[in-house]
Amino acid sequence: MQKDNSAPTTPTSARARHRRRSNEFPADTSKTNGHPLCANDHNKYRSMWIRSCSSLWMLGLSLLVIYMGHLYILAMVIIIQVFMARELFNLLRKAHEDKCLPGFRLLNWHFYFTAMLFVYGRILSHRLVNTVTSDKIFYRLVSKLIKYQMVICYFSYIAGFMWFILTLKKKMYKYQFGQFAWTHMILIVVFTQSAFTVANIFEGIFWFLLPASLIAVNDVAAYFFGFFFGKTPLIKISPKKTWEGFIGASVATTISAFVLANIYGSFQWLTCPRKDLSTGWLHCDPGPLFKPEYYPLLPWLPWTEIAILPVQWHALLLGLFASIIAPFGGFFASGFKRAFKFKDFGDSIPGHGGLTDRMDCQMVMAVFAYIYHQSFVVPQDYTVETILSEILNSLTLEEQQILYKKLGQILQERMFGRD
Repeated sequence: MQKDNSAPTTPTSARARHRRRSNEFPADTSKTNGHPLCANDHNKYRSMWIRSCSSLWMLGLSLLVIYMGHLYILAMVIIIQVFMARELFNLLRKAHEDKCLPGFRLLNWHFYFTAMLFVYGRILSHRLVNTVTSDKIFYRLVSKLIKYQMVICYFSYIAGFMWFILTLKKKMYKYQFGQFAWTHMILIVVFTQSAFTVANIFEGIFWFLLPASLIAVNDVAAYFFGFFFGKTPLIKISPKKTWEGFIGASVATTISAFVLANIYGSFQWLTCPRKDLSTGWLHCDPGPLFKPEYYPLLPWLPWTEIAILPVQWHALLLGLFASIIAPFGGFFASGFKRAFKFKDFGDSIPGHGGLTDRMDCQMVMAVFAYIYHQSFVVPQDYTVETILSEILNSLTLEEQQILYKKLGQILQERMFGRD
């Protein structure tokens, strides 16, 4: 009888074999020639292809909307804002608690639409009045709604507040108050961005399009520079960001800002502000910012001079902000996602995540673009055009008629006083 020389199986040896098996890389049939690096490269380029296709699709749709004009851009901003709110509302939801609180999601949207009525009512009210001045009945209705808009918004919010209090349940207080605070945080984030974005649109599509384009250029340039040259990590909370991508994107964004400002500034319908809510292209005096100034070049160059729009110098500062400061909006979003251990805010855009993932830097940029425009671009001295613009935007038609009569009386008194 042959003796079995195999060692007896012991728990220790079994655990050792288990440890050895767990440390081994599982076989992957997708690896080219059995080399893991090739598989990683394949996945890397596949991800880049999906991301590029999504970016081109978004770019084409955005350009179509921008070509159609102010109102369509406003509609696009509202749609993006709704999807962002939806993604953020769903972010910290708990299915079990929601089942015990029927109607709690509806309360969130009640607060959302109350905030929308307040923000857009303040921004668009006078433009709406300028649009309906030809119809007296509609004009009176709109004037009344504008007059009592703050009252309507206040009592709508109070109704939601009372609704929240009446739905409080035992053992659910912490979750409900947490969701209440999270809802208000979402409203601040979403409507801060949208309010300044809409304000920029009506100052002229140029002041919406250029900042948004610079963020897109910076994002794409950072991705490609980091993809092909990235080696040095930039920040711990976003491990895929590299110094090579950050520096390369900064240079590309600053150059693009100077070039794009010249291209956009040559289209009058992009530079004219919109005073009402009508459709159609605008025609106006472009102003000194969009009139070319000529600078002489060196004599041995083929061109004797170069034409530069004054707005291009402003665009350089916008480009520097978009490439150095605005990315910190993305870093903040990355840190937030890591804190709550999720990859993306949503999955609505293949290769990019959710709309909130694309809008993190846009929010920072939109606020800066508006503040910069109001502080350094809009004339600070009072001109006839500035005063007339304020009158048209701030007074109703009836108030403008009263002002006209008062000015006529004052001028007559002064003229007769001199005689």
